[in-house]
Amino acid sequence: MIIDVITIFPELFVDFKNYGVIKEAFINKTVELNIYNLRDFTKDKHRKVDDKPYGGGNGMVMMVQPFYDAVKFIKEKNKIKDKDNQKVVLLTPRGEKLNQDKLKYFSKLQNIIFLCGRYEGIDERVSKIIADIEISIGDYILTGGELPAMVIIDGIIRLLPGVVHGEESVKIESFEDGLLEFPQYTRPAEFLGQKVPEVLISGNHKEIKKWRNMQSQEITKKRRPDLIDKSL
Repeated sequence: MIIDVITIFPELFVDFKNYGVIKEAFINKTVELNIYNLRDFTKDKHRKVDDKPYGGGNGMVMMVQPFYDAVKFIKEKNKIKDKDNQKVVLLTPRGEKLNQDKLKYFSKLQNIIFLCGRYEGIDERVSKIIADIEISIGDYILTGGELPAMVIIDGIIRLLPGVVHGEESVKIESFEDGLLEFPQYTRPAEFLGQKVPEVLISGNHKEIKKWRNMQSQEITKKRRPDLIDKSL
């Protein structure tokens, strides 16, 4: 998999790929991450990538031309033959909300190109003629698309084969079966009067599985009832 990010702050990604299991994915070349500076693709001599909005208003709007030329350059470089395996993702609060199913979809692609916006917004033509998908990581506003890109990249990479040691653990996480994950415990067996449930130290794996399933259902009903209908 090749992941490309277009941003005006490439330095934000310097440390991102140096920690945790995703670091191993880059070392083992399971995935290739390329960070491109949008300013390298502007035709402005001052490397300007934004301008005042037509119609007036506060703030500055990022221009379409640098994004267009950057994506064109990346696509020509990557030479992905099957265009269904290559998607350009615009990170925006008005996009489709990110969930685990979308991460699974992204993890099957050969190439993803992330467009990170800043300032007051991005020229609408970026959405119309460049982006394939618009994604939001939640109903709130951030200063730019870099953090959402990192969130999605992290979520994608850990789904790739061989990245997470003990792949079975990925299958039982929250959202994998439409439910939130059951409670987990480790040593000590008692801490400040709080004991580990007896069933977990009983050695009865059938009962443990039953208990975990019941806990997942109860937690989901209490905290995310909206997920219950989807899992039925």
